[in-house]
Amino acid sequence: MAILKILQYPDVRLNKPARKIEQVDKAVQKLVQDMAQTMYAAPGVGLAATQVDVHQQLIVIDISEEHDQLNVFINPEIIASTGVEISEEGCLSVPGIYDKVQRAEKVTVRAQNEKGEIFTLEAEGLLAVCIQHEMDHLKGKVFVEYLSQLKQGRIRAKLKKRLRETL
Repeated sequence: MAILKILQYPDVRLNKPARKIEQVDKAVQKLVQDMAQTMYAAPGVGLAATQVDVHQQLIVIDISEEHDQLNVFINPEIIASTGVEISEEGCLSVPGIYDKVQRAEKVTVRAQNEKGEIFTLEAEGLLAVCIQHEMDHLKGKVFVEYLSQLKQGRIRAKLKKRLRETL
């Protein structure tokens, strides 16, 4: 297993849509393991392959306190959603930035697991938010793109300043 480099907003590679995974093979299973290790080390609760510059439809999520309930979603699609919820989100690709985003309150997602088996999952609360957030990454969208142009500009400036200070 390896810890992968997480792309930082506003890296243009974060806006590249992911392509469908045609076959769940050993390479995909290794990517799942590497992404999980990367997410736990960051630390975070979700990670999309796009964030590690792999443009394939794969996300990993673990919202458990013990980090022992890894959810793997390959080629995920939301097949139903209900309600509206506004909650504060953050992102490993936009470190230290948090803001409110409106999402569906409940979602039903169909995907494949790391064995290639198709499953359907109904999610609400934090898990539903995470699924929608990570699926946005697969479409090439970062959560800050839901915010006003003014806020996006401030975030870009703040992150550029932080980058200069670390060099």
